[in-house]
Amino acid sequence: MRVVHVDSASGWRGGQNQVLLTAQGMAARGHEVVLACQRGGVLEGRARSAGLDVRPLSFRGDLWPGAAWGLARLLRAFPSDAAQLHDPHALSAGVLAQSLGARTRLVATRRVDFRVKGALSRAKYRRAARVIAVSGAIADLLRADGLAADVVRVVYEGVPDRAPQPGGRDVLRDLGLPPDALVVGNVAALTDHKDHETLLAAAASVVTRVPAAHFVIVGEGELRAPLEARARALGLQDRCVFAGFRTDLDQLIPAFDVFCLSSHMEGLGTSLLDAMAFGRAVVATRAGGIPEAVADGLTGRVVAARDAAGLASALTHVLLDERARTAFGIAGRRRFLERFTSDLMVERTLAVLQEVA
Repeated sequence: MRVVHVDSASGWRGGQNQVLLTAQGMAARGHEVVLACQRGGVLEGRARSAGLDVRPLSFRGDLWPGAAWGLARLLRAFPSDAAQLHDPHALSAGVLAQSLGARTRLVATRRVDFRVKGALSRAKYRRAARVIAVSGAIADLLRADGLAADVVRVVYEGVPDRAPQPGGRDVLRDLGLPPDALVVGNVAALTDHKDHETLLAAAASVVTRVPAAHFVIVGEGELRAPLEARARALGLQDRCVFAGFRTDLDQLIPAFDVFCLSSHMEGLGTSLLDAMAFGRAVVATRAGGIPEAVADGLTGRVVAARDAAGLASALTHVLLDERARTAFGIAGRRRFLERFTSDLMVERTLAVLQEVA
């Protein structure tokens, strides 16, 4: 197949990693792939380093004519079987590009678990030949917003199956954690919907019941300063480390005793999939697609969103029960291999694109 991938983001988060994994996976299978992405963005540099055919465009929000004209020229010069639009701004550019003469069929990807707001937004999703939802929860919302059931396809996000990198405990020591620490790790952008406030409230309770418990929060975002202040106010300055953006997650995540995601909104959560790939026990919230990844009582614990007491209770139980942690990790890795590898994601995405080609 000939496929164009389009992503408008300038920064790097889980969605951009999914775009790169999908494009790389298709290229490795012999398909002809072009990636159109934000000029000067992180994805452009990483995709070039991966050897992909990259075509930079300038995105400036929704309905930016420069992006639409550039994408239309690309789609006319590179006749393709399908274009996969990985975010709402990319989808807008694709719809406008069709209006400007591009004949490529559009496949939209939806990664967030909130409603499609406004008539214009709903109209552009209806212009897509297929809409890929990265979880069943998102698919339900799309159908509730009027998309035809036969247009929506669920393709779970995925991450590569790879071996843990050694040295994670040394990294934790360098972050100031004692060697006997029981470590709860979190990897997420420091934004409202990841709900670190609830995680910190739970942590304040956990450390009174589990003297060895320490928390490591990996990620950056606009809420870092107020979250650090909140941690100090809760007396967690010696128990909670804000580690910032890290590139050594394949060392860090395997060194966590428990992985925790406290989101009150979440499409699926690729950091959860990383934890499962490395056989970590998971404690997470019942938000969006998370329960489709984490089976309560089998691969970890799932509690209500924004319930600090419930989250603290689940974390305490898992931290104090080494046998349960081990069993959860083994079952989580098995579930990861069955449903959430990047190879499965690429194959299932190709199947959707072939439907419309």
